Amino acid sequence: MKKELENLPDKKGHFGQYGGRFVPETLMPALIELEKAYKKYREDKEFLTKLALLQKDYIGRPTPLYHAQQLSEQLGGAKIYLKREDLCHTGAHKINNALAQALLAKKMGKRRIIAETGAGQHGVATATGAALAGLECEIYMGSEDIRRQALNVFRMRLLGAKVTEVNIGSRTLKDAINEALRDWTTNVQNTHYVLGTAFGPHPYPAMVRDFQSVIGKEARQQILKKEGKLPDCLIACVGGGSNSIGLFYAFLKDKIKMIGVEAGGHGIASGEHAARFAGGSLGVFQGCKSYLLQNDDGNVLGTHSVSAGLDYASVGPEHCYLRDMKKIEYTYATDDEALKAFELLSRTEGIIPALESAHAIAEGVKRASVMNKKSVLIINLSGRGDKDVQEVARIKGINL
Repeated sequence: MKKELENLPDKKGHFGQYGGRFVPETLMPALIELEKAYKKYREDKEFLTKLALLQKDYIGRPTPLYHAQQLSEQLGGAKIYLKREDLCHTGAHKINNALAQALLAKKMGKRRIIAETGAGQHGVATATGAALAGLECEIYMGSEDIRRQALNVFRMRLLGAKVTEVNIGSRTLKDAINEALRDWTTNVQNTHYVLGTAFGPHPYPAMVRDFQSVIGKEARQQILKKEGKLPDCLIACVGGGSNSIGLFYAFLKDKIKMIGVEAGGHGIASGEHAARFAGGSLGVFQGCKSYLLQNDDGNVLGTHSVSAGLDYASVGPEHCYLRDMKKIEYTYATDDEALKAFELLSRTEGIIPALESAHAIAEGVKRASVMNKKSVLIINLSGRGDKDVQEVARIKGINL
């Protein structure tokens, strides 16, 4: 098991039967160039030193591991810790990957970067990285997500990025990725695509995982210092899967329960959800082979989540492999459960979570309450909820 995990993905980007590189021939040179550059600079002392310095002085790492004492006491079970990625510069874990890719693009001689975004956090993070690196930036975003995340749209534009509305299909993340891929196909010579999650064609799933693995590395050191032992359970939300694999990766060789929480939307039976493991099947989508919400003819189904960042039809290939290996358990939280968790954490700890993170909190509430008081549970608080306050108010019928 340990050796298998260390050697993945293979040279062609596969995690078992998942992953790979399913793209038009026009994109192959760009992906090969990116793979070579990443292999080179992940071993380059100058690049790593600069990245480490920016992680510390710009992003604000290490992020705290916070004991949520009042929430723990209210539930009466496990001792709950929150890994505070919401305290990163720009408000979420997305900056860990976006800033690193912006530096890599600069090293590759690119003058322009593009990205897709759903909840807007990756778009903001990419625009931030572009501003810092002195690169042009264009962000593709579905019109439905632009409506839900107006604050982040303004932040991106304030940072100098061009925000291009995608008004086709479901007008959400899936369609934004399609448009970004079309742009990249046309402009491969001068443009790098900053894919925001551990998905897509090789080398993105592994590269994004590696840039996000700082979350788990820190959490491991911090919990050993605070508790003198490893946690009993880790929980994180799963859209494409970058914040979750970022937390889980440092613990894969340990016998620890790890739980990924997908978006249950209005429930699996309703068909209005984004729980790929609960309602999906194996397919090829946007560059890789993975679990996908599709019909019997292979057409991609519509998705729904109260959270724009989890509203996606597929999931990162490494998550599929780890599920098969029974290293990680996957479940889901509904919109109603996430909204209740959003309010619960706000009122008990004075921390307003992103709606994405609220899905992980919802599962944490269920698990912690039935665990004994000597147990330790870490929940990855992947982002802060400033961006979601207006949408939650709208859902509750409150005029701001």
